[in-house]
Amino acid sequence: MGKIIDLIIFDCDGVLIDSEIISATMLIKELSKIGIDIDRNYVAKHFLGRSYPTVFSTIRSDFGIELPPSFEDQYREQLLKTFDTMLEVIPAVEQVLRSVTLPWCVATSSSLPRAEKSLELTGLRHLAADRLFTASMVANGKPAPDLFLHAAAKMKVLPERCLVIEDSLNGIRAARAAGMKVWRFTGGSHMKGQDLYESDDARPDFRFDDFSNFQRLLEQKFQ
Repeated sequence: MGKIIDLIIFDCDGVLIDSEIISATMLIKELSKIGIDIDRNYVAKHFLGRSYPTVFSTIRSDFGIELPPSFEDQYREQLLKTFDTMLEVIPAVEQVLRSVTLPWCVATSSSLPRAEKSLELTGLRHLAADRLFTASMVANGKPAPDLFLHAAAKMKVLPERCLVIEDSLNGIRAARAAGMKVWRFTGGSHMKGQDLYESDDARPDFRFDDFSNFQRLLEQKFQ
């Protein structure tokens, strides 16, 4: 089989960096302070792979509560402080980014400041360089295809020649909507002990939980 992809688009949180478990724990804690009780399953179902405005709209819809205007800033401040001491890169990811033989970029639902800070803390920022794209650059976040289509356009690659690496169902939906191939990474800490059910509209082409054999998997699937 000849090569059928020209670009790998990596999600960031839960794929390159092991941040989702920290983010979920912090969000649960901060919401509990204002009387909203949720758990990790709720976070995974409603917020994984989504931008922050989704938190506002979902909490408003499910609990009939408007989050205070200061909530977002307080949450982000506490989250970044926790990242300073707890954030880690997913095992083998740095080696993959340094050695993978195909062009690649990063496309994340995180804000640009958070994404830059997270990648800096884990030693990956210089590797991504100007190939970091965030939801703030497009009109609609995941599961809309906008972010992945934006990344492909900036990298000058046709959508059908892209492979997306995602952990969230909304990210998989976005890749599907963009007409891209998508693999699901299930090796993040936030996946342990969680229901990995995939609805029909969020089924990846392939699943893996270890980046140490990533290049070999690419060669097996696409060459």
